Amino acid sequence: MVKAKKLIRQNLSLVDVVIELVDARIPLSSRNPDMQTLLSSRPRLLVLNKDDLAAPDKTRAWCAYFRDQGTPAIALNSAIGKGMGQVITIASALAENKMENLRSRGRRERAIRAMVVGIPNVGKSAFINSLTKRSVALVGNKPGVTRGKQWIRISNEFELLDTPGILWPKFEDPEVGLKLAVTGAVSDLVYDLEEVGVRLISLLTRVAPEALQSRYQVNPVARDEVEAYELLKEIGRRRGFLQAGNQVNTVKAAYMIIQEFRDGKIGRITLDEVPSSSRR
Repeated sequence: MVKAKKLIRQNLSLVDVVIELVDARIPLSSRNPDMQTLLSSRPRLLVLNKDDLAAPDKTRAWCAYFRDQGTPAIALNSAIGKGMGQVITIASALAENKMENLRSRGRRERAIRAMVVGIPNVGKSAFINSLTKRSVALVGNKPGVTRGKQWIRISNEFELLDTPGILWPKFEDPEVGLKLAVTGAVSDLVYDLEEVGVRLISLLTRVAPEALQSRYQVNPVARDEVEAYELLKEIGRRRGFLQAGNQVNTVKAAYMIIQEFRDGKIGRITLDEVPSSSRR
């Protein structure tokens, strides 16, 4: 993280605008708090990516919330190129003051330069490939695909600087860590699958009980993680994840639920709630 953060700091002076990608399912939890002060010196466009996996009404509410906070925000699905056309238009408008200043000082006209930042597995590479309409950035459904900086020319008027995804070293709120794990920002190798599966079920009983019931045909009620564990076992039994002694393989069941959430098979679900005073 230290090396990647240093890379961003060193190159920030070279760009005119920052495009920050967040996961539309967790628009607040997927913003790196360590980066907010660092990036504040440049105009910023916030992109809620993977909006096909998030609840549409909540995505609209989150975009309105960020705009009310003074940050332009749009939602899109870079995997299929949906909504990409507005990115360059808005980013160019945000950079116009800087470009006008350069022109007033007699500087030669050059392309607008934008830096793309975001946490691991937020879809930066797919976003860049959709903008360029060609494969110029590596794409993978796991964190850590982009390893270093990469300059990419979109057109004669617009250039992008891709940067590695950065997570902060300590999650103060355990629920933030959970949300980052179930959306794929954290490697599956560094946490207990069964525990995360139970906590995901517990969270879904609060934010999307109807989707949980519809997908798995269970009563979506869990007052604590003990009851959520019983739900996990019931789902595993219904799916046939049985092992010796007719016991449910809860690790396999947890892995299945996490993957189905990531793939949108449980439904279009937003885990972060918009602050109540900002809901529309």
